[in-house]
Amino acid sequence: MDNHVEKRSRIIFGIIKVAATVAFYPFFKIRVAGLQNIPEKGPFILLPKHQRWEDIPVIGICIKRPLYYIAKHELFKNYFSRWFFSSLGGLPLNRGYPSRSRGSLEAMMMLLQRGEGVVIFPEGTYYRERMGSGHSGLIRMVFARFSIPCMPVGIRYAKKTWRQHVDIFIGMPVYSDPARDAGETHEYIMKEIARLSGFGGDTAVETEVRSQKTEARRQKMGKKIKWVEK
Repeated sequence: MDNHVEKRSRIIFGIIKVAATVAFYPFFKIRVAGLQNIPEKGPFILLPKHQRWEDIPVIGICIKRPLYYIAKHELFKNYFSRWFFSSLGGLPLNRGYPSRSRGSLEAMMMLLQRGEGVVIFPEGTYYRERMGSGHSGLIRMVFARFSIPCMPVGIRYAKKTWRQHVDIFIGMPVYSDPARDAGETHEYIMKEIARLSGFGGDTAVETEVRSQKTEARRQKMGKKIKWVEK
């Protein structure tokens, strides 16, 4: 298996997760809805909105099960970031030269066969306050080999005081369907991510969202949703 996977021990992962939770607590108030959609055992994939590098530790803090992340290879360039993201379960992906990421892709498949949870950011890079069109290659690859739950995930950041508020919405699982074109499934997933993130509309269009409207929706939904604070 890829050496990034072999290097991570559960003890180190546990220590890093606790340290990240402590480090993030003074600056981020995190709430999560939809935890019941994550299976207690067996493989699954999370497909979150990607707005900033903090998305990776924020998701890791909220989810009880250990996770592995497909992350852009730039995050692994220096020693500290490579150690940090590898300890969290990061698998570097070079979208410009996919052949250089063969080991990470093989590791991802082996992890799913082993029953692990994997996080894939469909947009591939950061898109703040808007949705990217997304890349369907990895999703198509998974759907061609597995029939496992894939949950779209919305992430909303709102600066209310000195502490950043983060709401995470885990959507209902999506499964591969031989009767449905993979492109249609990918489009549906991207629209769900947009909806859960508070953007809505056509995900192919760069939608601008005013902070006042985002906060109003956030407060309105907060009255209806059962939250778990982290």
